[in-house]
Amino acid sequence: MRRATDVFSEWADVGKDAGMEKGHAPAVAEILTAAFEEIDDLESGFDAIDAGCGNGWVVRLLSSRSDCKSAVGIDGAQSMITRAREIDSQGTYIHANLQSWTPENPVDLVHSMEVLYYLNDIPKFLEMVNTQWMKRNGIFAFGVDHYLENENCYEWSEKVGTRMAMHSEQDWRNMVENVGFEVLRMFRAASSDDRVGTLSFICRKL
Repeated sequence: MRRATDVFSEWADVGKDAGMEKGHAPAVAEILTAAFEEIDDLESGFDAIDAGCGNGWVVRLLSSRSDCKSAVGIDGAQSMITRAREIDSQGTYIHANLQSWTPENPVDLVHSMEVLYYLNDIPKFLEMVNTQWMKRNGIFAFGVDHYLENENCYEWSEKVGTRMAMHSEQDWRNMVENVGFEVLRMFRAASSDDRVGTLSFICRKL
């Protein structure tokens, strides 16, 4: 099995990043809508981090809002960060290991889409987000498509050639709650008759 960051760097090199954006956009739209409904004080503006930002499309989406004070993208795939900087030279995109990087200042919102199950130690990362990335009462919003109740994903790891952790919906909830987050909403985003949907969480740091 190859490292996920190497796989996604290659995807960026051949232009697959655009397809990822198109495929994930409906679920992300639902997740962010729910997240903004839970942020306590949007009138004073918010700071955000997109963990596993890919080509930076969510950072650009967040930055387009008038109430966004700053949005930073972090990704372990060098070519994804290179692509993000090519598209948006004024944005802030950082190439770093998600499992060891910490921001200079905590933020109001942390978002992540289709990233967490690639990490070697998911609980450790969740704890780090809770304790080092976020302001008190901040919102952590994330989605994963690779989970036990989604039978369509069972062969993804073999097809992509990288390790993907498999957990149930309840496993994910337990991991989030065990590190001190309050789960405000747990739902399946962008679901349909032929799509089980993205397992999505909106959580608050207490």
